[in-house]
Amino acid sequence: MHYILDNWSFDPFMILVAVVVGWHETGLYRLAKRSRPERTRERRIRSLWFYAGLLVLLLAVESPIDYWADSYFMVHMVQHLLLMFAAPSLVVAGAPGQPLLAALPGRSGKAVTRSVLADRWSRPLRSLWWFLTEPVVAVVLFNLVMVVWHVPAAFDLAENNQVVHIWLMHSSFFLAGVLFWLQFIPSPPFRSRMPLLGRAAALLATNVVMIFIAMSLSIFATHSIYTPYDHVPGVTLPAFADQQIGAAILWVCGDFWALPTMIITIRKLLNDETGVGAALDRFTRSGSRSATSRSWAARAPR
Repeated sequence: MHYILDNWSFDPFMILVAVVVGWHETGLYRLAKRSRPERTRERRIRSLWFYAGLLVLLLAVESPIDYWADSYFMVHMVQHLLLMFAAPSLVVAGAPGQPLLAALPGRSGKAVTRSVLADRWSRPLRSLWWFLTEPVVAVVLFNLVMVVWHVPAAFDLAENNQVVHIWLMHSSFFLAGVLFWLQFIPSPPFRSRMPLLGRAAALLATNVVMIFIAMSLSIFATHSIYTPYDHVPGVTLPAFADQQIGAAILWVCGDFWALPTMIITIRKLLNDETGVGAALDRFTRSGSRSATSRSWAARAPR
């Protein structure tokens, strides 16, 4: 029982999450005063998803999971899955953007929204947001983050440097996860630009990447490849066995989170009145249009 009750950390991050929850509740209260009851109920249901995502985020970085991740690779893998899959997908499903803006003092929420969406000063921010939420960019970034941090040199650096571990590894996991799941989970007012066939292909490709990483850590490996787990005092599980269990967790739990999304996407695709063939044709034409527009943009005089 002491594995669960001991080794909790209480740092300022927990206070930050409490402030975000209070801010979000203020926004929900203000929106409820000028919204229809059904819209208020919808926002309340979404807020539960948002709070669940924050709770999972806290469990990943404040609970004994974070403590034991320093001793067991398999626990570290659980932490990575919570940061990349569970917490971001729940936060995205919670659609917290509008309530958080509505909680700004006075009419600041509308003013800030209008300024960010239209003023000249925010043009670089809008361009960056548009680029990061581009479906191909979001999916590639998610998979790139997942692959890079499992390269032994990068992993060992993060394990031996807490600044890199917390501010680069954990932050990149969560932020890349948010950008990725925005492409698949409705999160008003954001609307994904990825077609249904593209979503199915992206989920399949991501699943292949996860399987490749898992196989590289288990089937294709002959020994532990992460030095921080080779000489940890008090750990009785052999380092390579620990690594193989971690690989299995990535394989199975990653599929557990990704496959339901793929099934829902394929069902939507099959229920599309125009059929799969038409969806494939639209997907091909949209890719051609994107390539053509990029080509003309590159040729345009500056």
